Amino acid sequence: MDLSGKSVLVLGLGISGRSSARFCAARGARVVAADERPLAELAEPGDLTALAREVEVRAGQAFPDPALFDVLVPSPGIPPERYAGRARTVWGDIELTGRCLQVPVIAVTGTNGKSTTVMLIEAMLLAAGLRAKAAGNVGTPALSLVGEPLDVAVLEVSSFQLESTDAFQPRIAVVLNISPDHLDRHGHLDDYAAVKRRLVERQRAGDAAVLCFDDPRVRDFASAAGGEVVPMSTRKPLVDSGTKRAAWLDAGAAVLRDGTQSLRLSLDSLRLPGRHNLENVLAALTAVWLLGVDPERALDALTDFRDLPHRSERVAEIAGVRFVNDSKATNPGAALRAIESAAGPVIWIAGGRDKGLSYEALAEMASTRVRHALLIGEAAPLIEQALHGRVPCEQLESLDAAVETAALRAQPGDVVLLAPACASFDQFQNFEARGECFRDAVARLDVGASA
Repeated sequence: MDLSGKSVLVLGLGISGRSSARFCAARGARVVAADERPLAELAEPGDLTALAREVEVRAGQAFPDPALFDVLVPSPGIPPERYAGRARTVWGDIELTGRCLQVPVIAVTGTNGKSTTVMLIEAMLLAAGLRAKAAGNVGTPALSLVGEPLDVAVLEVSSFQLESTDAFQPRIAVVLNISPDHLDRHGHLDDYAAVKRRLVERQRAGDAAVLCFDDPRVRDFASAAGGEVVPMSTRKPLVDSGTKRAAWLDAGAAVLRDGTQSLRLSLDSLRLPGRHNLENVLAALTAVWLLGVDPERALDALTDFRDLPHRSERVAEIAGVRFVNDSKATNPGAALRAIESAAGPVIWIAGGRDKGLSYEALAEMASTRVRHALLIGEAAPLIEQALHGRVPCEQLESLDAAVETAALRAQPGDVVLLAPACASFDQFQNFEARGECFRDAVARLDVGASA
C-alpha cells in the first residue's frame, strides 16, 4: 500500500492507534494522530515521544475535522458517530491489514470465545508446520503482521473493529456466537449482529464461513455469506445440513464431513475446561481443516495448550477451595458460561461497569449453581436486584474485600469464581488489571494459609 501524498487522521493513541499511525507514516502519508485525553493520561509516554518524531501528535484537544483528511483511521474505541458523514474514507486497522497481507487470513468474531479460538488456530497451524501468528483484538496490533514471514495470518476481530472495515475479506471467517454485549454503543442486538455479519458478507467463491448453527442469530448469517457456508454444532450431527461440508461433536469426538466422507477425531487430549471450550476447539479445527491442514496434525496442539490468562484460569486451591479467575467474562453471557463450567458449588464475585445488558438469564443459571454472590462496583445493585430471592448476596467496596469474604464463606469443594459479567472500567484500567488484582488477593490468602 502506497500512501504517498495522502493525509491521514488517526483517532486514538492506544496500542491500535499508535500502530496505525506508524504504519501509515511508513508508507508515505502525512499523519496526524489525535487523542482527546491529555498526554499525562495516555499510556507509555516514552512511546508517544518516539511517535511524535514520525507523525504529528495532538493530545488533550478536540479531534480535527475528518473532512480535512484523505483517510480516517479510527481506533476501535472511537464510535462511528464521531466521524460519520464527515470522513471521506474510513479504514480501521483490520481494513488496512487485510489490504496489505499477501497470505490467507483466518478471522474470528463472536461475543465470547474469540481470543481462545484465535490462539487455538495459531497453535494448530504451528503444530501442522505452518508459519502462523495471531493478532488483532487478541492484544497484538493486526498491522504488526504486515511484512512478517507468514503462511497464514489469524485475526481476532471485534464488533468495534468491524465497524471500520470496507472491503475486508478473510479466506476463512469464523462466527462463534451472538449474545447481548456493547449495546451501549450498538443500541440494539440486531444492530450488533449486523456489524458482526460484515465478516462474512464480503466473502466470495473460494472463501468459507464457519458458522455455529447452535446459535440462531449466527445461523441466520448463512443467507448473507458470500462464500461457502460450513456449519458447526456442539449439540447435534449436521448430516442433513444442506451444505457440502460440516463439523460437529459426537460423544467427545470431532466429526468433519466432506460430502459423503466423514473423519472422526478424538478430543481426549483437550485440557481446557468447560463445554464452551469444546465449541472453541471445534471452530478452530474446522477453520484449519478448510484451509487444507491435516486435522490430525493440528490436534497435536491440544496436548500442551492451556487456556489464556484471565479466562477460566485456576489461580490456587486453598483448604479444598478452588479460586478461578475469569476476569475476561465481561458480559452476562460469558459469566453464565463460566458459572456453568465451574466444577462445584460457586461463590461468585461479580460486578463492575454496567453495559446496559440484562442479567435475567445469568440470574436464572446462578440460582442453580451459586451458593453466595459477592458484588462489587457500579453494577452491584443491578445484579443484586436480578438475583433477589434466588441467591444470597453481599455488596462490597472492593475486589480485595470480595476475595477475603469469599474465603470466609467458602467450604471445601467450593469454587470461588471471579466472573464479573461487566466491564472493568469503574475500578480498573482493563480486565487484565482486574484479573491481576484477583490473583494478588488470592496469593495473600495462600500466604496466610501457609503461615
